This record gives sequence, structure tokens and C-alpha cells, in this order.
Amino acid sequence: MTDAERAPLKLDGKAVAAAIKQDLSRRVERLKAQGVEPGLGTILVGNDVGSHKYVAGKHKDCAEVGIASIAVELPETANEQEIIDAVERLNADPKCTGYIVQLPLPKGIDANKVIAHVDPAKDADGMHPANLGELVMHIDGRNPAPQPCTPRGIITLLNHYDIDLNGKDVCVVGRGITVGRTIGLMLTAKNVNATVTSCHTGTKNIQDHLRRADVIVAAVGRAGFVRPEDVKPGAVLVDVGVSRIYDEEAGRYRVRGDIDKTCHSLSSAYTPNPGEWDR
Repeated sequence: MTDAERAPLKLDGKAVAAAIKQDLSRRVERLKAQGVEPGLGTILVGNDVGSHKYVAGKHKDCAEVGIASIAVELPETANEQEIIDAVERLNADPKCTGYIVQLPLPKGIDANKVIAHVDPAKDADGMHPANLGELVMHIDGRNPAPQPCTPRGIITLLNHYDIDLNGKDVCVVGRGITVGRTIGLMLTAKNVNATVTSCHTGTKNIQDHLRRADVIVAAVGRAGFVRPEDVKPGAVLVDVGVSRIYDEEAGRYRVRGDIDKTCHSLSSAYTPNPGEWDR
């Protein structure tokens, strides 16, 4: 049977996450036995539905693995200094060993300025300029600093399924700091050794780049942006984008990823956007 004839492999992130949580539970117990209790903090500003769901998921995960969680919620009307004050409180809180500032922040808030106040040692998202600098410097991939969560999760997922990225052509669509810009650095490190093409909304003839790719990482936040005609048969498809699209027939919003589901049958492996196609 040729690669083209094999059924595409569904990369089950939930199953991989469950295995990671089991390992984390054991590690947390060992830390507690040594008198160390990890605590994850979150700073959530405003009423964004997606952000609230994401943060709630973090606290649920903490409860599952035995990590204490600290939830800081501020209203949509919070100003920049009030958010920075919340950051400084978590910096000083010994019960908080790491935390995230949930993005996006409300309009008018300088997210970079806020993140610059985060203690780099507590920067669970790896977004502080010092940690991003470490990511740039460690070409060998042996980065001791906190690393961006989603890119690290993508690489962990692909490694779990023995998808070798060494020498592969990877097309990353999107240039956001949480995925697009940072995953390119992680993929081109010598311990991964992929060749990365970074595309975005300003890229001319973007479909040509997609068709050449062995792996597509779509993180542009445009529902169904990658179509079947953009996919090389046998490519690996990683869908990071999340859009809420109103379904007129169902009368409610649905989650949609950047990669149209009709692309899956062309791939050798794909990541279904969680909850997207079965609801």
C-alpha cells in the first residue's frame, strides 16, 4: 500500500494531553513531598468568550494534576496601569510560581508593555522579551527559558506520533507572536531541523507556498483558509486557527479552524480543530 492509499492519521491531541497530565500529576506529587507547591495564575481582562473558555480550561487542568490555581479577573474597563498592577501582584506572590496574561487585551491596551512587566521566571507563556531573546539565541534548541506554549505543544504532538520534521518543508501561515513568529524559531532549531516558509496575509501567491509544503501549520484565524487545492497529497496538516462563525441553519455560532475539513482526506496526518466538526 502506498502512502497515498493509506487512511490519514488523526493526531489526537486530547489523548496526548491525557498522558502528559498523568506525568505532571506524578511530578507535582514529588514536588509537594519536597515542600514545593506549584501555583498557576491567570490574568483575564474583559468579556471575550473565547478567552474565558481558554482560561477556564487552564484552571480545570490545574485541578486535574494537583496544581493550585490563582484566577485574577479584571473588567473590560480596566486601564493599562490596573492590569500592570495585577501583573506586579502575581510577580510578588510566592504562591504563584507561573502565570499567563490572557490575550487579546481590550482595545487601547499595549499588550507588549503589560507583558514586559511579567517576571521572566514566572512567564508561563514564554512571551517576555527576555524569554523570546533566549529562544532566538539557542539555535541548538536547548533553551532553558520558558517557551511559547502552543508551538511547544505542536512539536510535542508531532513527536508523539513519530512525525519526523528533519529536513521537511514546513509552511507556517500567520505571524502572530503566540504561534506564527515563534514556531518558526523552534522548528528551525537544530534539534528539529525543519525548513520553514513563513507566510501571512501579505504573502503573494500564498497557495504556491502551501502546495510545496510537507507540513502546513495554519494559525491565521481565517476559517477554511486552506483549501484542498492548496494541499500537496500526503502533507501533514496542523490547524491552530480558531474562528467563531455563525451557522444560519443551526442558529448559533460554531468553531471553525483555518484548514477546511475537506483537506483531511488528502493528508497523511491531520489535527482536527477540537469540537469543530462533530457539533
